[in-house]
Amino acid sequence: MTVMSISPEEAAARCADGALLVDVRADHERALGMAAGALGVVREVLEADPHRHLSHPGREVVLICQSGLRSRLAAEALRDRGFTHLSSVEGGTEAWAAAGLPMQRPDIDADFSERYARHLRLPDVGLAGQRRLEAARVLLVGAGGLGSPAAYYLAAAGVGSLRIADDDIVDRSNLQRQILHTEARVGTPKVDSAAVALAALNPRTRIEPVAERVNAGNVERLLAGVDVVVDGADNFPARYLLNDACVKLGIPLVYGAVHRFEGQASVFDAGRQRGVAPCYRCLFPDPPNAEAAPNCAEAGVLGVLPGVIGLLQATEAIKLLLGVGTPLTGRLLQFDALGMRFRETRLAADPDCAVCAPGRAFPGYIDYAAFCAGG
Repeated sequence: MTVMSISPEEAAARCADGALLVDVRADHERALGMAAGALGVVREVLEADPHRHLSHPGREVVLICQSGLRSRLAAEALRDRGFTHLSSVEGGTEAWAAAGLPMQRPDIDADFSERYARHLRLPDVGLAGQRRLEAARVLLVGAGGLGSPAAYYLAAAGVGSLRIADDDIVDRSNLQRQILHTEARVGTPKVDSAAVALAALNPRTRIEPVAERVNAGNVERLLAGVDVVVDGADNFPARYLLNDACVKLGIPLVYGAVHRFEGQASVFDAGRQRGVAPCYRCLFPDPPNAEAAPNCAEAGVLGVLPGVIGLLQATEAIKLLLGVGTPLTGRLLQFDALGMRFRETRLAADPDCAVCAPGRAFPGYIDYAAFCAGG
């Protein structure tokens, strides 16, 4: 017996006469909209145990998917299991909607649906994941070489609130790598320049510019209410301070650093995983002095290098917000631009770490600026 393909209009008429309409697409696909009145059962689940979902082999069943292929294959599988009154909707849900037939749709606006269409089609993101991103708050420290690509992709991905802290102004020498900024905005605060660029990219993302340098007096205020911190700072005092605050407050820290032609990235999540995940000070217990660790202004940096590392940081931040994949926790990813090589080093939590050792009370914030300056 050949499975019949029918038009959406005929399918609707059959359902009005008592046929059962079954949408065999994946859950994340149906969440974006489905034919009104359809029963949603993933194709593989339906084929594995059809009698659990279909009351009687003799009942007329109309199957629908996105474009018509999966529903036809499902109908053929059901036919082989003894079901006799089967048909597949030609053109699937796309044709059903195009014909103006009733749809059940989620409460999302057209801009959301169009802007995040490629995310919404990903099983690991979908509507639920995109809404998680929309509800998320991220602190980005530094609107420079690392912060620029990270901010662009976090905003483009739909992170709902992006707090950006940086007390610097745009200099012409920044434009070689700090792609948030333009010639026209030289001399303006970097956080204001960033807000202009990101609002033009995605007006749905709320940008909170904070024209301050992170220090012991403001660090906890800057971290208040955020889900993830992205370290785009180009100095060790800020890096150590962010680490200590994130451990104390239990917030994951996405780390990145660049030097000349090399960069590295990791995720430090010791605040939520004491004794299991390392913090930055497990890797580097003590900050170096200024002479031992020149910044980009002193040592120079290949312009595209912060772009690579900043994109890795944005990727890790998005994964953490969605709860998908395997983060770089406990791993240091190192990148050699000249050799175009990545190398991974395993990192273990230091049981004697001054900040994150299990059971150790928070030691308080150190004046890292004075420490690194040799004070």
